[in-house]
Amino acid sequence: MGIITLSLFTPLTLTLTHMQGRHQMFEGIAVHQHLCWALLYLVAADVALAAERLQPCPQSCRCNTELLQVNCSHGQLRTTPDSLSQDAKILNLTHNKIKTLGHQQFQTLTQLLHLDLSDNLLAVVDLEAFLGLQSLLTLRLARNRLKIIPVGAFAGLSNLQFLDISSNEILVFLDFAFRDLVALRYISAADNDLVFISRQAFSGLTSLQEMHLDACNLTTVPTEALTPIRVLRSLHFHRLGLTTLPNYSFHHLVHLKELVISHCPWLETLSGNSLFGLNLTSLSIRHGNLHAIPYIPLHHLVYLLFLDLSFNPITSIQGNLLGDLLRLQELHLVGGSLLHIELGAFRGLMNFRLLNVSRNLLTTLESGVFQSVDTLKTLRLDNNPLACDCRLLWVVRRHLYLDFGKHSPTCTTSLQLEDWTFLDFSGGELQGLLTCRQPRILNRNPQRVIVDQGHTVMFYCNAEGDPLPRLTWLNPQLKALSPTGRIRALTNGSLEVRYAQPQDSGTYHCVASNAAGNDSLPVSLHVRAFPSSHKKPFPFQGWFELPSASPGVNENQKLPFDVKTLLIAAAIGFLSFFSSVSLCFIFMFFWSKSKGQIKHTATIAYVPRSAGSNSNRGTGNYMETSRFTMKLI
Repeated sequence: MGIITLSLFTPLTLTLTHMQGRHQMFEGIAVHQHLCWALLYLVAADVALAAERLQPCPQSCRCNTELLQVNCSHGQLRTTPDSLSQDAKILNLTHNKIKTLGHQQFQTLTQLLHLDLSDNLLAVVDLEAFLGLQSLLTLRLARNRLKIIPVGAFAGLSNLQFLDISSNEILVFLDFAFRDLVALRYISAADNDLVFISRQAFSGLTSLQEMHLDACNLTTVPTEALTPIRVLRSLHFHRLGLTTLPNYSFHHLVHLKELVISHCPWLETLSGNSLFGLNLTSLSIRHGNLHAIPYIPLHHLVYLLFLDLSFNPITSIQGNLLGDLLRLQELHLVGGSLLHIELGAFRGLMNFRLLNVSRNLLTTLESGVFQSVDTLKTLRLDNNPLACDCRLLWVVRRHLYLDFGKHSPTCTTSLQLEDWTFLDFSGGELQGLLTCRQPRILNRNPQRVIVDQGHTVMFYCNAEGDPLPRLTWLNPQLKALSPTGRIRALTNGSLEVRYAQPQDSGTYHCVASNAAGNDSLPVSLHVRAFPSSHKKPFPFQGWFELPSASPGVNENQKLPFDVKTLLIAAAIGFLSFFSSVSLCFIFMFFWSKSKGQIKHTATIAYVPRSAGSNSNRGTGNYMETSRFTMKLI
């Protein structure tokens, strides 16, 4: 803009004397007024010239010259406007009907910083469509109809930091599709229909910090495609179409701190090394099909601070399995199927301060699940069928120090306190209302069973208390019995010993326990072994004995050596051999006496050893011996 400088303060000397008339004074005032009007005219002319150098605001657009903003939203535009100010910094083209971006569509907007083309009908982006926008920082192409991004479409965007291509119909990312975006820090490609990502698709994204991908039709995690993005710190996967997260899925992303996997209805398990190589501080696996917390894949994430497993059908949190997550501060498991949280579930978590388990099936939460309740700051227990008894007394006592998120827990399964919230209790009512009754085993008659080996034995145990006691069976070594195996504790509180063996004998204990205490009942089992039997199959008593087939006999026991037994066995064998040979000779004899023209004769001759055989013993290997010869003629 041109600058015109006028000097309004020209020295003017008026000599006022009695000789000058009053008309001279009025003449000086008139000259001054003419100079002021000349100044105003020149300023107006300069503003007009500057306005002529600016491009006029396009039709259907609204321009802000102070902010250098052009807003063409909802302008029914089918193409991008031609007459745009070259000094514009912000261009809004949302909610129009633009279908195509041609070659170097915005080449004159060299000062443009922000371009928004969301909510159009874009289906084609030509090569070098954005060439000339060397100052552009953000580009939004969300909610269009793009199916593919050609290589070179983003050429010239060397300073772009933010790219949003979400909610399109993109099917594939080609090799080097984003290679020109060397300064890009954020990309969102969620809500697309990706079926394939080339191995070099993200090559060139050396500055990328955060990525959102929609992989609903992918059969594998694009591990190799993610390899070039070594500085990535946040990765969001939406709608994965996998049932299992494979091993080493993200092992190249050594700088990744946040991993979000959401809306994966088929994801049931995580392989043991699926998170290998990661040092995450935040992990979210939401809206999946996990039935249990993936303890093994999580155990090496010692820097994890935030864990969210909400909206998975997880039924329990087991005890003493999360202790490796030393720095964990927050656990969210909203909208699951939690039935119970075992004692010691968060043992070892010294910095644990937030637990959100709202919208589950919990009836209680005992203080023993935490390493220390003093570190807990936020507790969300709302929308659970809670039974208000002594197990929740610690929550009431600490309610002034806990943040319930504007949703206080409500008693729903206690008839006396139904629909009461924790804030309804006064200090004097606590001891009388939130009570528990110690367990008592009902049938305390002595149970002593004596059975033979191989039988099945059942022991029964019933107990009462408030809350309902948990029954545990201990073996004679005072170790808890599991629901599986030959000796098992059944879900109805009974003990079953199948195919009882002598080593099963001993005293078993039924232990009924709840938050108020415990009670126990001993039962006795004695298993008799099979009687041993000594069979003597031969009438020669005292000569030899066979070992008994009783199970009580050691299988490695050595058989006794008896000379008499050996002689009898040799005699029986000799008699059998002699009888067989005699029978053959008798048969040949009668055969030789048979009638007919041809007479059969049998001749048996003895051929002695040759006399010269001894003399030739040292000259060769052949040696002739005496033999019988039998001929049948």
